[in-house]
Amino acid sequence: MDWMAAHNNNNNNNNNSLEDFILIGFSEGQIIFSLLITVTYMMTIFGNLVVFSIIQVDIHLKTPMYFFLSCLSIIDVCFSTVTLPAMLVNAITGNRRISFHRCFTQLYFFVSFGGSESLLLASMAYDRYVAICNPLRYHAVMDKKFCSGFVAGCLVCGLGNAVFHTLMTMKLTFCGDHHINHFFCDVLPMLEAACSDIQGSQVLLHVVTIFIAMSPFVLLINSYVRIISTILKIRSSEGRKKVFSTCSSHLIVVTIFYITAMFNYNGPISGDSLIIFQVSSVLFSVVPPLLNPMIYSLRNKEVKAALKKVLEMPKHLGG
Repeated sequence: MDWMAAHNNNNNNNNNSLEDFILIGFSEGQIIFSLLITVTYMMTIFGNLVVFSIIQVDIHLKTPMYFFLSCLSIIDVCFSTVTLPAMLVNAITGNRRISFHRCFTQLYFFVSFGGSESLLLASMAYDRYVAICNPLRYHAVMDKKFCSGFVAGCLVCGLGNAVFHTLMTMKLTFCGDHHINHFFCDVLPMLEAACSDIQGSQVLLHVVTIFIAMSPFVLLINSYVRIISTILKIRSSEGRKKVFSTCSSHLIVVTIFYITAMFNYNGPISGDSLIIFQVSSVLFSVVPPLLNPMIYSLRNKEVKAALKKVLEMPKHLGG
């Protein structure tokens, strides 16, 4: 009887362990890794919440462009929160186990917010295109209802995309050790860890990449080409230089986001390419949320003026 009870306990333990995944993306330099994650996450949260708060309190920033920027800030906060705190806990404790349910919850929200941001960035490029290339019709085209519908559409598409990916991945059978060669649960490394046929998931990845990443990127580039052609007609060299500086910084960040995102969900799965995938995945999920507040907002003259006003408010109250 004792032997049978011990045997049953061992079976239960084995079954429970099979429900866990083991993240093997990092194994050395955990102190440095922890510090980098902490600094990056704090800067991302602080920068995006500052931008969101300023836009909400300043009446002069109630325009379509700042509405999109406030939505981008919230998505970036959520996008970073899905992965970075969990990565920090794993790096500090050294415990790389993640339960089945936590892994797929992380996968769902990571894909959801990533897809939503991809579509929102294209929407913001369209907003700038209308503002610069067709300014007389700007407020008629980009009214409150249209902008709200744009953002809602981005979120719904992101959520729907995540549902498909999560369900397809949950149907897979994973190999005995359940090792995921990444820092968090994402589609490609989980496909690499699967023992069952992944052809259906790969086809879905290719199709979704076209609609969620490639198409928005093409539309965004088209918008910026038209914006730049309009800028070239500006007579003032100082005006051209100022707008070019803004556009170039925007393009650098969105290019990093889209190129790494396309590789993240459409790249090779096995061999040495997994190391490249890990780097591209971090660039895709960490760099844009960190830089977006500085590139889109905190360099903006109107946002600087609003921030200055908020910072000077306690002085006036004290006086």
